[in-house]
Amino acid sequence: MSGSAHCYLAKEFHKQPTCCFLNFKKTRKMFDSEELAVSLKKLQKERNAIILAHVYQKAEVQDIADFVGDSLDLSRKAVNAEADVIVFCGVKFMAETAAILNPLKTVLLPDLNAGCGLADMATGEQILKLKNKNHELTIVSYVNSSAEVKAVSDICCTSANAVNVVSQVSNEPILFVPDRNLGTFVAEHTGKNIHLWEGYCYVHENILTSELELLKTQHPKAEIIVHPECTTPVQHIADFTGSTSQMSQYIKKSQQKEFIVGTEYNFIHRLKSDNPDKEFYGVNSLCEGMNTITLEKVTQALERMEYIVRVPEKIRGKAKTALNKMLTVL
Repeated sequence: MSGSAHCYLAKEFHKQPTCCFLNFKKTRKMFDSEELAVSLKKLQKERNAIILAHVYQKAEVQDIADFVGDSLDLSRKAVNAEADVIVFCGVKFMAETAAILNPLKTVLLPDLNAGCGLADMATGEQILKLKNKNHELTIVSYVNSSAEVKAVSDICCTSANAVNVVSQVSNEPILFVPDRNLGTFVAEHTGKNIHLWEGYCYVHENILTSELELLKTQHPKAEIIVHPECTTPVQHIADFTGSTSQMSQYIKKSQQKEFIVGTEYNFIHRLKSDNPDKEFYGVNSLCEGMNTITLEKVTQALERMEYIVRVPEKIRGKAKTALNKMLTVL
């Protein structure tokens, strides 16, 4: 990698335990979910609402969404939404992005605790202070960042188009914010002079080569596919590294029947739905923020019209410029 890393900021996060339910609780939940789904569809019609869900959401939330996708997919869907209300089943920065792109629509986040540890690792004030000291820096911010960070960025990107975005940046050096692992991946694939912000996603940081190698011994015919937010050693042992949408496309086109999946575990629900003839083996990697949202909370969000996500206009306008540049890149 031609760029150098700067240890600007880092926080420690830990894995969250998975939950186990007894069979009778599962049965009760199934009936409750069916009733909630009926109620939710009625509310959707009354509110003229669209439900967007990230692929890391719980299965029950993915199943009732009008559209399920990754950050780039959802950003584009939000722009084209004809509904008056957007219920964003994801984490806060995603709902903020929808609000930035759709100032005349009401954007709801079903749970205010649906946060992103990675996005919290950089602030607009920190980036602006660094930019003022280094005027030559071009700021490329990963969409997994706050509205304030986007507002002081030259352009945004997602994991799906990060390589293409950075490839088109003519002014170097580039400060890539906030994910160091994705930034390293981009540097390796572009040859650009990239400086890294020392942020990371704890979900992907906790995925270890030893864990993937163990699964490989148990399923020797399976290919390893991972997200570029994983560490570089994990990326280097993988057969394929890409965003969730790129992994989905890769699997659909592949003749391979088994895959070891190195990203948030709920993504496997989507993969199984799209590829019922293939087998998937996931790692123990759950995002606490993503998993705060439930079917009940989505229903309550439309019932009570909460929680509305707003971005101050002085921030929204600048952030929208950076996001619009992102949306023009495939």
